[in-house]
Amino acid sequence: MATGDIPTTQLLISSGNGPVARTVLQTPLRDAEPSEIPVIDVSSLCTESSLTDRQAVARQIRDAATNTGFFYISGHRVPPPTTAAAHAAVLDFFRQPVDVKMRASIDQSRRFNGYRPAASQRINPFESVDVRESFSWAYDPRFDPAVADVAQIPPEVAAHLAPEDFPWEATANMPQFKVAVMEYWRACLGLARALIRAFALALELDEHFFDDKVTYPDAVLAMNYYPPIPKPEGVAAVGRAQSEQEVSIGSHTDFQLFTILWQDDNGGLQVLNRQGQWINAKPIEGTLVVNIADYLQRITNDRYISTVHRAQNWSGRERVSMPFFVGFNWNESCGVLDSCVAEGEKKRYEEISCFEWVKRRANAMYKTEGFSGRWRGYLLLNQRIRGVYLSTDKQI
Repeated sequence: MATGDIPTTQLLISSGNGPVARTVLQTPLRDAEPSEIPVIDVSSLCTESSLTDRQAVARQIRDAATNTGFFYISGHRVPPPTTAAAHAAVLDFFRQPVDVKMRASIDQSRRFNGYRPAASQRINPFESVDVRESFSWAYDPRFDPAVADVAQIPPEVAAHLAPEDFPWEATANMPQFKVAVMEYWRACLGLARALIRAFALALELDEHFFDDKVTYPDAVLAMNYYPPIPKPEGVAAVGRAQSEQEVSIGSHTDFQLFTILWQDDNGGLQVLNRQGQWINAKPIEGTLVVNIADYLQRITNDRYISTVHRAQNWSGRERVSMPFFVGFNWNESCGVLDSCVAEGEKKRYEEISCFEWVKRRANAMYKTEGFSGRWRGYLLLNQRIRGVYLSTDKQI
């Protein structure tokens, strides 16, 4: 596509190395083409199959990872009833009054588990407060089917784990919430380990190359609740200053290896393609979305693309997404893989532990101070529409 005559704007995002800019074409938002975000059948990764079949899937994953960095997966073996139960439980939780949800506030957690209220997150410091609520739960080895005995976890790994019962005690009024969330988390964890082996094959490594790095992985399930926000029209939809845009969740890249996302049928996920166009990653029934994250881009020496994305809930309805973030064990450290350095190339990144990398990225998040009353008024309106109110002493 010729882009020389198309107006552009600069999009600022945060990164592990400070703010970075991306050039964005001011073209109308459009749906992704199959060549940009393909659908990949991963059933051979989740069942007994030949190495040849798994390698064929890995090649498709490699092609997607080096193109837009996003792809849909079908045949993933996450049971539809499991997903439906989790979705229903998440809606039930978020439709509760704020004071009930605040019993599960992350301020009371030792591990950043639990509820984050509206106006408490700002994933992109150059955009508005995220117009969303969320509930997240980090890896707990007690619930990992692959862990036979938590007492045998090596000390260097255990130092980064903080299992706690707080999230479930704080949601005891909804016992089905824990049951449904836990079942979905376990299904995603099994899928994630299968995908990690496929990524190893895609990098022309032994498929078990990363196995010892995901024995107790950074595996976080987040459940996002997005109230509707107004859809901009005409020029405003593509030409507004970044700081003036209302966002359901701001423009960002993910932190570790990759993300497995379930989204409801309301849509809203937008991806910045290689040409600098915002494109819709529309929901496709029966699929999950997978996207590459920063740490995987680093260790592949930029072979794989950690793509900027955001969510804009312009549907007029409440929207739910359930991203499952996947990374190596917190204590693991990894540099650029030798297989990703061609003759004459240099390694572009230094080795860094997963813990230090995620800490570096997270330090720029969840800062909502300094916002004008405009954002607070909008969020209050959304809460009142749903019959609940923000606390008057919340600083925005």
